[in-house]
Amino acid sequence: MERDQITHEILDSAYKVHTKLGPGLLESAYRTCLAYELRKKGLRVEEEKPLPIIYEEVKLECGYRLDILVEDEVIVELKTVNAFNEVHLAQMLTYLRFSHKHTGLLLNFYVKSLKDGIKRVSL
Repeated sequence: MERDQITHEILDSAYKVHTKLGPGLLESAYRTCLAYELRKKGLRVEEEKPLPIIYEEVKLECGYRLDILVEDEVIVELKTVNAFNEVHLAQMLTYLRFSHKHTGLLLNFYVKSLKDGIKRVSL
């Protein structure tokens, strides 16, 4: 499956979850439900995937985790905040760089309409 198709399936599932649950829950609830919906579609999903930092020959297990990795291609970072800020974008760019992935989706479930809580990030 191509990256654009994967992101389409992620967004379709995210809309479904947001419509059923609405805003106001913890990130973990949205993560679990989104992962469930993606798996129902037959997609390979990893939740809370550890992301070590590699500095030259040193591997640092710092406790960074990707919320969701889909098909080993697209990183999904979930938020429940009033609005995205620069730190959220910086976090995604760091995750993309250290994981050697090219596409990420920032999804903010704390909005009335999910279309206002989507940011696609590419390297």
